[in-house]
Amino acid sequence: MTRVLIAEDQGMVRGALASLLSLEEDFEVVAQVSRGDEVLDAARSAQPDVALLDIEMPGASGLDAAAALRRAMPGCRILILTTFGRPGYLRRAMEGGADGFLLKDAPASELAAAIRRAVAGERVVDPGLAAAALSQGDSPLTPREHEVLAASRGHATVAQLADALYLSPGTVRNHLSSAMQKLDARNRAEAVRVAEERGWL
Repeated sequence: MTRVLIAEDQGMVRGALASLLSLEEDFEVVAQVSRGDEVLDAARSAQPDVALLDIEMPGASGLDAAAALRRAMPGCRILILTTFGRPGYLRRAMEGGADGFLLKDAPASELAAAIRRAVAGERVVDPGLAAAALSQGDSPLTPREHEVLAASRGHATVAQLADALYLSPGTVRNHLSSAMQKLDARNRAEAVRVAEERGWL
């Protein structure tokens, strides 16, 4: 019997996943959580063979939860199950120790098959997404450019951004300008959008 943990912040989706997997004779859902920062404690308590993790959850992202789970319980197989088919997310998930990356709009039968393949030691990745990730490459942003661009989503002006990051306005402008150039974006908002679409933010 394969023991499964489900981490998904939307109650209806979490319940539907649990119900679908319970229909399979060889699966048992042993834990369900709604927050990324609950994954590790739940996994330690329930000792699942497989963890299904959504990416966007309160508390911690599924990518962060995957990395923590990989360090704490290396024997647990980790599958990222997400709405967001972004190549950058796929790369980050695999680098963080995930064993698979699946899209939520895939048929339910594919999920069961993917879990069985992961338990057997295979890497399970949506083929189209894998090809896109390979062709797109790594994020061109430096760690500081990433920090400034990510922070710019919540701050309206360069002065506010500079205050929040303890940088000078000129330094913030330079990092934003460099990020926009690398992302071929006309403005800050477009740079954020491009980076988010590619899973780099």
